[in-house]
Amino acid sequence: MTERKNAKAMAGGSLQDRMQAGLDLPLQAEFPTPKTELVQKFQVLYLGMMPVARPIGMDILNGAIDSLIGSSNREDWTPVALNVADATVTISKDKEVLVECRVRFLSFMGVGRDVHSFAFIMDAGGHRFDCHVFWCEPNAGSVSEAVQAACMLRYQKCLVARPPSQKACGSSPPGDSVSRRVSTSVKRGVLSLIDTLKQKRPVTELPQ
Repeated sequence: MTERKNAKAMAGGSLQDRMQAGLDLPLQAEFPTPKTELVQKFQVLYLGMMPVARPIGMDILNGAIDSLIGSSNREDWTPVALNVADATVTISKDKEVLVECRVRFLSFMGVGRDVHSFAFIMDAGGHRFDCHVFWCEPNAGSVSEAVQAACMLRYQKCLVARPPSQKACGSSPPGDSVSRRVSTSVKRGVLSLIDTLKQKRPVTELPQ
């Protein structure tokens, strides 16, 4: 009994000592601040934007890519930073934002016939759709995956934020329908890129 009491006393004493020692620790300890939004940055060439007839379709996307590549020279393309965040995709040059697109209004995206080309279509409202086209090195795979991840995250947030009544009846706000279209089109674009890389086609020469 005496040994057991002594052991308890030692245990209690050691705990009290540790608590007392903890009081002497500095209270200004810094903890890393969690990031609320992850931003991925890519250095790409911006070929420009052109209006398109429909918000979705690889034929529409490839038509815009081919048109901008065919009507310009590489010297005309603008080196920019493509910043992909959870809610926005921005195109900036020398820290100046040239274009800012909300992910919720992105209606379609994909990799073009050439694995370096990438484009997405934005719903600008009023039945107007703008296609932004880029040239990526060494290929458009990383950019495509980043935009896909942003779209899927946006879709998940919409599902979480949707009221139970809307979940039950199956109705959804316009942002959700756009996100669903994007999730489908993104998968097609990524699979198309994978198939193209597997075929190991010769790299298309850059326009002169």
